[in-house]
Amino acid sequence: MTNQVFSSTLLSWPQTSDEEKRNWRDRAACRALPPEMFFLDPADTEGIENAKQICAECPVASECLSYAVSTNQTEGVWGATTPGERRRLRQRWLKELKEAG
Repeated sequence: MTNQVFSSTLLSWPQTSDEEKRNWRDRAACRALPPEMFFLDPADTEGIENAKQICAECPVASECLSYAVSTNQTEGVWGATTPGERRRLRQRWLKELKEAG
């Protein structure tokens, strides 16, 4: 999954039904895994890559990322992205929203 795919997902995410927004977590690949596998020290590059691999195969990774960006999650791996990657996506998303509205 690329950030470009996620960028278009971010713009369309608010159009997702309320039920889909609530239920995406029930289908997440990480649901049964320990949270500490996704909330890592930034220096733990191996752990971060392992978390991203789990996300890459997750059926709701785009919903997860959209949630994380729209709610400004500043910790952990969400939707195969790190906090820094999400910060850049959020800045771009907010800029696009401002330009569109």
